Amino acid sequence: MNKIPENQLLHLVIGGELSELEGVEFRNLDDVDIVGVYPNYASAYEVWKQKAQMTVDNAEMRYFIVHLHKLLDPSLTA
Repeated sequence: MNKIPENQLLHLVIGGELSELEGVEFRNLDDVDIVGVYPNYASAYEVWKQKAQMTVDNAEMRYFIVHLHKLLDPSLTA
């Protein structure tokens, strides 16, 4: 069995076109880009930055970093 490193804090990078510029609701869930899951914030940030720069000309397109480790273990938010 593989041991999970203690410092592994999972992050999800996700993006898509928003319904409104002020909100965080995606226009079409079928078109959401699930980029991937990363073991730490630094690696997720690098991928997020690349994806955001690739779509800079589309004002409705947004990418987000979701802190999965906080959802999996809510005690980490304290």
